[in-house]
Amino acid sequence: MIVVTGATGNIGRPLTQALTEAGRQVTAVSRHTAAVPDGALHVVADLADPSGLRPVLAGAKALFLLLSGDLHAAGANPADIIGEAAAGGVRRIVLLSTLGVVTRPFGPTRIAMRALEDTLRASGLEWTVLRPGGFASNALWWAESVRAQRVVAAPFGDVGVPIIDPADIAAVAAACLLDDRHTGGVYELTGPEVITPRQQAEAIAAALGSPVRFHELTRDEAKAAMAQSMPAELADDTLDILGSPSPAELRVSPDVQQVLGRAPRPFADWAARNVAAFR
Repeated sequence: MIVVTGATGNIGRPLTQALTEAGRQVTAVSRHTAAVPDGALHVVADLADPSGLRPVLAGAKALFLLLSGDLHAAGANPADIIGEAAAGGVRRIVLLSTLGVVTRPFGPTRIAMRALEDTLRASGLEWTVLRPGGFASNALWWAESVRAQRVVAAPFGDVGVPIIDPADIAAVAAACLLDDRHTGGVYELTGPEVITPRQQAEAIAAALGSPVRFHELTRDEAKAAMAQSMPAELADDTLDILGSPSPAELRVSPDVQQVLGRAPRPFADWAARNVAAFR
């Protein structure tokens, strides 16, 4: 049995689907009641209370570990989840980390994530670490304005990074959970090309078959909007990356190709599959 945390999100849902289609027994864990793919068992649990995962992890062979935002907060100890997994008999953990532990290692969340990676390495379990960069699904931030006004409003319109389709992260995670060859692997996951916000707006317009205007925000305007849903420090950190990506953040990684035997999907593919969100 394989346990998937964050199972109802942009990564967890397609991962659960892929594993059930591969004939595996899957326990899909999320904080709230939600529909999961046919064939999976859904369990409501809060990763902030690792002891509550004991009945879920008992007898499981593998775990996909995706941390929710509150597990990065002060006082949280996600390393306890690894201990509970080992105690429950889990043999393999695939951890969703972040490219930022390499490219910008000194932020508080990245320091904590790197420490979690180190805990996993020292656990005695089989492990794989996935380090994605920016997600194509972040474009859903624009869905309301595209629906209402056919406008994408974003800062740094002509500065791009190689964002990745979450479905590709899920496909890589499935491969790592199912195939021993990926044990001990650390994979940096990006899309196939650098793409700017303006180009993303063009791809959404093409998927809609309708013009979408791009409106460039100032950094201050973008920070004010982002601060409504995240701490100001994290908003500044995100804007630093978006506005001035480092060479490492601009690098197109070969790791999706290496794991899956195919290139990562372009943003246009994600936009076409998710166009209903923008209609």
